[in-house]
Amino acid sequence: MIIVDKALAQREKDGNPIRVGMIGAGFMAQGIAVQIELFTAGMELAAISNRTLSKAKEVFELANAKNIVNVDTLQSLNQSIRFGNKAITDNPFLLCEADGLDVIIEVTGAVELGSQIAMSAIKNSKHIVMMNAETDGTVGPILKVYADRQGVVFTNADGDQPGVTLNLFRFVKQIGLKPVMCGNIKGLHDPYRNPTTQEGFAKKWKQNPAMVTSFADGSKISFEQAITANATGMRVAKRGMHGPTVEMGKHVRECLDEYPIEDLLEGPGIVDYIVGASPGPGVFVVGTMENPTQKHYLNLYKVGEGPLYCFYNPYHLCHFEVPITVARAVLFNDAAIAPEEHLVDVVAAAKIDLTKGSVIDGIGHYMTYGLCENTDISLKENLLPLGLAEGCILKRDVAKDQVLTYDDVILPPGRTVDKLREEQVAHFHSR
Repeated sequence: MIIVDKALAQREKDGNPIRVGMIGAGFMAQGIAVQIELFTAGMELAAISNRTLSKAKEVFELANAKNIVNVDTLQSLNQSIRFGNKAITDNPFLLCEADGLDVIIEVTGAVELGSQIAMSAIKNSKHIVMMNAETDGTVGPILKVYADRQGVVFTNADGDQPGVTLNLFRFVKQIGLKPVMCGNIKGLHDPYRNPTTQEGFAKKWKQNPAMVTSFADGSKISFEQAITANATGMRVAKRGMHGPTVEMGKHVRECLDEYPIEDLLEGPGIVDYIVGASPGPGVFVVGTMENPTQKHYLNLYKVGEGPLYCFYNPYHLCHFEVPITVARAVLFNDAAIAPEEHLVDVVAAAKIDLTKGSVIDGIGHYMTYGLCENTDISLKENLLPLGLAEGCILKRDVAKDQVLTYDDVILPPGRTVDKLREEQVAHFHSR
C-alpha cells in the first residue's frame, strides 16, 4: 500500500488511469465499484458485465457514474472505453477481449463460469483478480500456470482472508521467522446450515442466502484455506482441519495450545481455523524463531517467549482493498496471493442423506459442504472436489457426512472446469 498509493497518484497525474472491467454485479461488486470510482485515484471502472443488465447499471449508479451505455459488440465496448463512458453488457467475454481494459475482476462465485472467464482473460493477456474462491480453490493452480505462460498476473484479492493472510505470511517470513501455521478466525461453523436457516441473516445484510450459507457451513473457509495452502506450501493436519471452538472472545494468541504442536513444527506447516476467538473476523500467522538474540527481542517487544509467535490482523476489509490488488498486478506484476502448487483440495461431503438419481445442488445450498483435504489423499481416494459437485447426478445413495467420490456421480458433460481439473492433476502430479 505504501508504494501503491504513490504509483496510483502518478497515474492520476498523468491522466493514464488503470482501466478495469468487472464481471458480476452482486453484493461485493457494489462495494468494489464504489471503492474504485469514488476513492481510488489513478483507476477507473470502465465496464461491468452481468446477466441482468439492470443490476449492472445499479452498481454503476451506486458509484455515481454517468454516461452509462449498453453494449453488445466488441466494437461498441471498445468505443465506449475510448470515449470514457461506462459500459454494461450481459456478455462477460467482451470484457475479456476488449482493447482498453488492463485487468478483469471476476466476482461471480460460479465455478464453471469463473473458469471460462479466467481462461478468456488470460488468453487475451489481461491480468485477472479472482473474487471467486470457489474457482480458485478448485482449478487455481492450473489457471496460474496458464497466466504465467501468457505473462499476466493471476491473483486472488487482498482484503479477503487469503490475501490478508499472505500479506501477513510474507511479513512474518521477511522479518526472519519461519511461518508454521496460517489461521483464519470464524464466529460460527455448522456444516448443516442451509439457505433456509440463513435467510434472515442474508436479508439483514442484503446478501445471497447461499453465499451466506457457504460461510456458515465451512465451505468458504475450506476454499480460502486451500488457496492459502497452495500459495504457501502448507498442508492440512487432517481432513477438515482441526478447527477448535474456544470461549467466545478469547484472544487467538492464548489459543495456540488448541493445535498439536507437532502438527505445526513437523513438515511444511499447516493451514487451519478457529471458532470464537478474537480478534474476529481476522487472520493470524504463527511462526518460530531459532536465533536466541532475536528471541530475546521478540520477548522484549511483547510478542512472547516462544517457541510459537502469533501475528494477527484483526480485520479483513474485502472490497476496500481490491483496488490495491489491481494496482499491484498492473503496476508491479505482484499477486496478492496466487497458487504455486496443488497441495490441498476442497472435497464434497453430504450435508444430508443423498439418494440415487438426485442432481447435486450448488455450494452453500442443501446437499453438500466442503472439507479441506491434502491433495495426495484426495487423489488416492478419488474424492470429488466440491467445486465440481454441482450438477452431478448421483449413481448411488450417499449417507450424511460421507465424502463423495468420482465413482458416486455422473459428471455433467462438456464443462471447462473438468478439463482444467484434468490438466491440473496431470501437470502437478504426473512428475
